[in-house]
Amino acid sequence: MRYLLIIVVLICLNFSIKAEIFPIPEDNEVSFDVIRKNKIIGNLTSKFIINNDTIVLHSVLDIKVKILFIPAYKFFQETKETWKNNEFIAIDGFTDFEDDREYKIDGMDKDGVFSASGMDGKLELDVNIVPLNYWNKKMLKENEVFDTQKGIVRKIEVEKLDDEQIKIKKLKVVAEKFIFNASKNPKDKGPFPTYTLWYHNDELLKMEFINPNDKKQYVISIIRNDWGL
Repeated sequence: MRYLLIIVVLICLNFSIKAEIFPIPEDNEVSFDVIRKNKIIGNLTSKFIINNDTIVLHSVLDIKVKILFIPAYKFFQETKETWKNNEFIAIDGFTDFEDDREYKIDGMDKDGVFSASGMDGKLELDVNIVPLNYWNKKMLKENEVFDTQKGIVRKIEVEKLDDEQIKIKKLKVVAEKFIFNASKNPKDKGPFPTYTLWYHNDELLKMEFINPNDKKQYVISIIRNDWGL
């Protein structure tokens, strides 16, 4: 009985470690539609690969905009974040912007620092830095984060607004609402967009922003397409 109790405690501790990082759906995957002008222009998927005390969060964002069947805009990002025992320890990523910019992003905990590379070359960062990933609601409490699109550090400011009822598919749900801003890097081609984020039970349901380089200033919405199924 004593050994059985120890096993149960270890299982519960292991579960709590995983649960504390960020919520993980039952099927270990979430999916969002990317919407502009009421049209789906892309998709964001995140898969949670769990191996004992390690979680790899594999995300792919793929956006394509066509005008009269002619490609007018594209964006692609793929990242693999590795978390172990509730700590962010490594990242491997690639970003392809709409112009000729492409960035290979990597980083890992090494000798007491987070050693990374990206748009600004090699960096040695605080070992406790976390990636800019909106799925991780705890990220909103940080002062600075590692931008996984470009492999740089950004200072962030977050404002908590009143809870708001939103509609996801045909369901109405009360969600926590936040405004997210981040600092500009000298190599950025424009300011960092202001994001509005909505969470329910710590799960990201929806986010919106306007591309600063979009002359028509259309709102981009990224909305869960698998929630409530």
